[in-house]
Amino acid sequence: MPAVSKGDGMRGLAVFISDIRNCKSKEAEIKRINKELANIRSKFKGDRALDGYSKKKYVCKLLFIFLLGHDIDFGHMEAVNLLSSNRYTEKQIGYLFISVLVNSNSELIRLINNAIKNDLASRNPTFMGLALHCIANVGSREMAEAFAGEIPKILVAGDTMDSVKQSAALCLLRLYRTSPDLVPMGDWTSRVVHLLNDQHLGVVTAATSLITTLAQKNPEEFKTSVSLAVSRLSRIVTSASTDLQDYTYYFVPAPWLSVKLLRLLQCYPPPDPAVRGRLTECLEAILNKAQEPPKSKKVQHSNAKNAVLFEAISLVIHHDSEPNLLVRACNQLGQFLQHRETNLRYLALESMCTLASSEFSHEAVKTHIETVINALKTERDVSVRQRAVDLLYAMCDRSNAQQIVAEMLSYLETADYSIREEIVLKVAILAEKYAVDYTWYVDTILNLIRVAGDYVSEEVWYRVTQIVINRDDAQGYAAKTVFEALQAPACHENLVKVGGYILGEFGNLIAGDPRSSPLTQFHLLHSKFHLCSVPTRALLLSTYIKFVNLFPEVKGTIQDVLRSDSQLKNADVELQQRAVEYLRLSTVASTDILATVLEEMPPFPERESSILAKLKKKKGPSTVTDLEEAKRERSADVNGGPEPAPASTSTVSTPSPSADLLGLGAAHPVPAGPPPSSGGLLVDVFSDSPSAVAPLAPGSEDNFARFVCKNNGVLFENQLLQIGLKSEFRQNLGRMFIFYGNKTSTQFLNFTPTLICSDDLQANLSLQTKPVDPTVDGGAQVQQAVNIECVSDFTEAPVLNIQFRYGGTFQNVSVKLPITLNKFFQPTEMASQDFFQRWKQLSNPQQEVQSIFKAKHPMDTEVTKAKIIGFGSALLEEVDPNPANFVGAGIIHTRTAQIGCLLRLEPNLQAQMYRLTLRTSRETVSQRLCELLSEQF
Repeated sequence: MPAVSKGDGMRGLAVFISDIRNCKSKEAEIKRINKELANIRSKFKGDRALDGYSKKKYVCKLLFIFLLGHDIDFGHMEAVNLLSSNRYTEKQIGYLFISVLVNSNSELIRLINNAIKNDLASRNPTFMGLALHCIANVGSREMAEAFAGEIPKILVAGDTMDSVKQSAALCLLRLYRTSPDLVPMGDWTSRVVHLLNDQHLGVVTAATSLITTLAQKNPEEFKTSVSLAVSRLSRIVTSASTDLQDYTYYFVPAPWLSVKLLRLLQCYPPPDPAVRGRLTECLEAILNKAQEPPKSKKVQHSNAKNAVLFEAISLVIHHDSEPNLLVRACNQLGQFLQHRETNLRYLALESMCTLASSEFSHEAVKTHIETVINALKTERDVSVRQRAVDLLYAMCDRSNAQQIVAEMLSYLETADYSIREEIVLKVAILAEKYAVDYTWYVDTILNLIRVAGDYVSEEVWYRVTQIVINRDDAQGYAAKTVFEALQAPACHENLVKVGGYILGEFGNLIAGDPRSSPLTQFHLLHSKFHLCSVPTRALLLSTYIKFVNLFPEVKGTIQDVLRSDSQLKNADVELQQRAVEYLRLSTVASTDILATVLEEMPPFPERESSILAKLKKKKGPSTVTDLEEAKRERSADVNGGPEPAPASTSTVSTPSPSADLLGLGAAHPVPAGPPPSSGGLLVDVFSDSPSAVAPLAPGSEDNFARFVCKNNGVLFENQLLQIGLKSEFRQNLGRMFIFYGNKTSTQFLNFTPTLICSDDLQANLSLQTKPVDPTVDGGAQVQQAVNIECVSDFTEAPVLNIQFRYGGTFQNVSVKLPITLNKFFQPTEMASQDFFQRWKQLSNPQQEVQSIFKAKHPMDTEVTKAKIIGFGSALLEEVDPNPANFVGAGIIHTRTAQIGCLLRLEPNLQAQMYRLTLRTSRETVSQRLCELLSEQF
């Protein structure tokens, strides 16, 4: 930048600012400003032409007055005239005035654009920099139309100076963010990627910001940036702080650039093996550096170091493909859980919530449960406590559910009011999801109502009554428990609702005990009647008429209550109508009619739980990261029983991840639309004439392979859409929830997902879908349920085609849906003798398939075990004479047959090879399972 001479000090401006500061009142200030404005106006309108210095000085005064909050309605033309000056300081003030005061609708825009074009064409780096800064600061659509095609040429030109390249990259980024449709993609895109190899790190930093934003919408255009970003990151990570002196911040080499490169890599799936190896080395180096003693005690050093570390962990979580890195990241975050810096504790808890969703790191996250519980009890910052609750919720599974629910209930008594409702919903979800013993579930929900009844929403008590109605083994215990709970002097109204409903249905189960005789039950409920709101009183009146049917001996007592003036002449029309109708029903109806009208509620049909939908609504609009909440279930038998868990009484139609995947053993699912057409397409319940199906999206096959051994995660992601899955299978039935996340701020219109099957697949695999809303709001997420039945063994996979309109543009995406034969595997435990006896029985050549293949991933024993279990078979310990071998057994369930399967995996560490042998009673099954499993190692 040129040096500023003494003459540029503008003494008149300094005097004016001093006068303003010395004003004793607002009136004095306004008077001085008005005087100055009159002087400036006379100067501009005077006959004598002003020189550049005077124009600059007066324009500066106008700018200062504007910044004080006063309107400026003249001087714009003089500022534009300053742009034509060849003096840096005059041109600088002209651009500054325009950037601050000129709006995009000004009549002067054309003159300003001409001046900017002249400066961009001048090849003077200082003037070019001023012009680019002005374009970026104004950032209007008119500016984008005028310069969006010119700036990329400046950016990739060979003779452009580094400082101008930086400005050009950031200017183009600003225009793309305001008017993405006006920035053309062209030959320059491949050249701008190579700026990642530029020697000037400032250019690399600016280019990385630009490429990251462009790659989110145009990933194919910039996919070559992955290898270059890994290469540049590797050079930074392996360099010493002295190697990059100009870009080293408190002994951390180029932390801002490192963070930007790691964010760029999160726009893409894991790279090719060669590049992935180098990236893994970089990430390991970053994790290793986090363990080193700090090189400085200053907070800036730790902030820079941790910024790189947390972004590296985010990349590890995004890829979700390196078990060792995921576990190391979890252990590193675990060290931060007890750090004295509050922000680090918060970030560690937040990151571990996401790690808990990976099958590779879930167990590692669980090891920190005591630390997280301690944080819940002792943390002073409410936001950190809330993240601790989130992490406990995310790490919960069948092994620790009772401990976590107990701790959350204990914390609920002292929790901040702002998060109590959210904790109540989470406790209700966990209690239902992991309830092996339904007596524990009933106790938990009643305790929840006792501790935080005001925060228990209707969805929660609806759900508990529904579950009790659908579970014969819980009804007697529930009636006894609510009866005892209602004996407390002060009961929350929600407890009265639950008690009234359950006793009205199942009070007869405890009526044999003199302590809970029918009359005692009635008096207990009626003692709460006058303290309740109208809806609860209405429910209790319904309970009373139920008692008339259950207990004829209390009929007279109840009729007296219904006949009282307080009921028949009640001011509330609902209570009055119920009292009149119930009294009449109890009087005129015969015993048989009464028994028919008031018979016990039948089991509720299968519907999705609305509690999780309530939780998501409480948390706000779903983001992309919400998809990661769908974590892997550790057991196929959800809720510990073969019966389907009950469904919600709510009529919410949006499927939820906590839905009764439990209902898989129920009746066959009902199709959601008309029957399939003859064209080999599964029914499209959304459109009569779908558009042509797009080819499979890039990376679809890789993502498909990742889901062979897991059920939950992100299946597909581009700059617009993210597709996540949560699925569960039991015997030959399954249910899958597909999450469609809108990553943009613009609505998706005519959103139409369709499942496509070949004729052969359609004969062997039955799929029924539920429709989704054709409009997906920006930043929102919709869910679609798919009911699955395996009719016979199959080899192909269905294709999910999504068509929608975004900003007027038709979008068409196709991905393979990971429904594979091994999903219907049920593990079978076998002793060594039984295994080898069965192994010999399956000795026909057509029953065995063997594959010898090179290891594609590090040969880690624990990872191999996890993949075999995730594949669906039981892992049999101490069966094979060679302890290094892995042996598994299971049964493939279809509607037509059950196919026993035995597998043996023999690793050769020296040769880095595997031999996989599969024996089943059906050749096609052996072949398909061998193909699927061999791809995992």
